[in-house]
Amino acid sequence: MIPERIYLDHAATTPLRPEARRAMEVGFDHWANPSSPHAEGRKARAMLEDARERVKAALGWEGEVIFTSGASEAAALALEHSNVWDEAISAIEHDALYADAKNRRSAIVAVSGDGALNLREAEARISHAPEIAGPTDDNCWLLAIQHVNSETGNRQDITQISNMTRSYGAMLLVDCAQSAGKMPIPREADLALISAHKFGGPIGVGALLVHDYAVLAPSGGQERGYRRGTENLPGILGMATALEACTDPYASDEIMAPLDELAKECRKIGGTWLSDRLSDPTPYIRAVAMPNMSATAQVMRFDMAGIAVSQGSACSSGTMKTSRVLEAMQVEPEIAANTIRVSLGWNTTREEVERFCEVWLEMAKA
Repeated sequence: MIPERIYLDHAATTPLRPEARRAMEVGFDHWANPSSPHAEGRKARAMLEDARERVKAALGWEGEVIFTSGASEAAALALEHSNVWDEAISAIEHDALYADAKNRRSAIVAVSGDGALNLREAEARISHAPEIAGPTDDNCWLLAIQHVNSETGNRQDITQISNMTRSYGAMLLVDCAQSAGKMPIPREADLALISAHKFGGPIGVGALLVHDYAVLAPSGGQERGYRRGTENLPGILGMATALEACTDPYASDEIMAPLDELAKECRKIGGTWLSDRLSDPTPYIRAVAMPNMSATAQVMRFDMAGIAVSQGSACSSGTMKTSRVLEAMQVEPEIAANTIRVSLGWNTTREEVERFCEVWLEMAKA
């Protein structure tokens, strides 16, 4: 049975997994501050450290984990406390990182039409040390890149990018908010960001993954002195459990098959299936442009039909402006203006995807 409403905006946030909810209830029962020296605090600390090891194991991460309130805080921590002189980020980064970097006057690196980082331009940036850096200084630059783009679903070639950054002694920060729990975290990253609510954990908790604490300047407080504030034990337990519940593959071919059929119909009637243009499209985030109907109108019409989709990233889609990401990819304005994002989650069913495809075709052919 198809539910009354269909939710296909999982790249914005995805429902809390039942296993994560139960784990959070356990955390609420152990409400003591993990930094307190008494028995209650020591119990909470033991649970916190156990969750830290579980997160590492689930992600296959061999470095350190600093718990945060989400990927946005993790990004700010990485940018503000990395032992570097300057930063460069891609033009298609998430707004939380992009806005912070622009305020810091970081270098913006272009992407190609297929969404891949322009390696030649990135290399030109990080191969020149800022004037403030001395001749023996290491890690003069930090390059930030989103592993999977939140609007198009395109995946960057992190191995290739890492080979370039390492050749110049630069650090690599990878935003894994859209990939954690869905594909392996790139081990080449010096720093990585994750957000629990993107893979079925609770809102308000995430982590900064650090290959080596030495790349960060400590700020005092909790999390071994690298982050201030009492740790959110219930949220952290929920995040660890949600990661452990993630399956491989994240979304099966059977569930996604109707989208592949829709792509064929989309091309026939003059629409644009953005995955056709991407260097490495991922299956659970799709961007599609409907001919002769704006994305704003589509989002509203789908909502009236009981289907939740979005127009770009949730952090910017409320403005209903043309996507900065699509503009950076040089997507034609008339196509960008008609592009919506459809994103699948851990509880998406084939019937829900089929219903979306039916409604899309009805709207496109009307």
